[in-house]
Amino acid sequence: MSEIGVGIIGSQFVAEIHAEALKRVADAEVRATASPTEEHVRGFADKHGIPEWFTDYRDLLALDAIDVVTLCLPNHLHSQVTVDAAAAGKHVICEKPLCMNLAEADRMIEACRAAGVKLMYAEELCFTPKYVRAKGLIDEGAIGKLYMIKQSEKHDGPHSPWFWDVEKSGGGVTLDMGCHAFEFFRWVLGKPKALSVYADMGTYVHRDKTRGDDNAVIIVNLEGDVTCVAEESWAKKGGMDDRSEFYGSEGVIYADLLQGNALLTFSDVGYGYAVEKARATRGWTFTAFEEIWNYGFPQEMEHFIDCVKHDKEPMETGEDGRAVLEIIFAAYESARTGARVALPFPTDAAKPIDLWTSGAQRRS
Repeated sequence: MSEIGVGIIGSQFVAEIHAEALKRVADAEVRATASPTEEHVRGFADKHGIPEWFTDYRDLLALDAIDVVTLCLPNHLHSQVTVDAAAAGKHVICEKPLCMNLAEADRMIEACRAAGVKLMYAEELCFTPKYVRAKGLIDEGAIGKLYMIKQSEKHDGPHSPWFWDVEKSGGGVTLDMGCHAFEFFRWVLGKPKALSVYADMGTYVHRDKTRGDDNAVIIVNLEGDVTCVAEESWAKKGGMDDRSEFYGSEGVIYADLLQGNALLTFSDVGYGYAVEKARATRGWTFTAFEEIWNYGFPQEMEHFIDCVKHDKEPMETGEDGRAVLEIIFAAYESARTGARVALPFPTDAAKPIDLWTSGAQRRS
């Protein structure tokens, strides 16, 4: 197999990131894109030099020239599109979170397994250069026995309106950004099983927009006696904050993805590779050079394309996405009950937010 033919399903914020990242992958060629709004998909295709565009993703899946599709879609669409892609013999790169619930996750995993295609879970923090270096230091024993990891991602709200709608997103900031933290913890520690979750969350700033949580602190205990703390927020003013801390018996590592290698910038109009990005970068921000590379997106796509080309097992799989989703459900249950929740946590809830909004512990 020479170049891998890629189809991008979706045409807005995350699709822009995937398109830019894939331009840097020598073995990948984006050959088609699909999105339901003709104006959006045509403009996206023109901007990135993509030869074919469709308003129905099933037309894209019918192309023999497409080997793998990337799903840059609202969460509630992930499962069905994955199943359809598998039936068409296409490998799948699915943006986080994997889907809305555990039943959908199992359906996606089984559909790809039965079709003999790969289901790859797009968690870019496992490819982020600063974090890759930090993990290398930890693995070689530079800070001794690890006993705590903290990860935080905070800003003042998501870039697309559908995130506010829990029927499409499935939850709030814990689902949207906590999913990064949970797989990040698993990856750093060699993917041990999660043992328990304790979460505190509320809707403090954006009650006019969403029933989802906009600020959360979650403690995850994994096998191996390491405490993992996630701090996630859609309520923080003053631009993006994205960092991790690693504490060991012989040292500590602080990794900030923006400060330390960024330009301190003030802009009245905003900037970036998409309209949504420009809106989010008004005011004071830390402007990272090579932002997409700094976050690991080209490295992630290069890895996934290599896995397709040479039939390798991906570092991040559908099973990993499912494990993250189970932690997310346990977090919303913990926030509802005010108690630590043990894993495994089987649930037939349709979406994570349903566990939280049904309880008396909800804060707003």
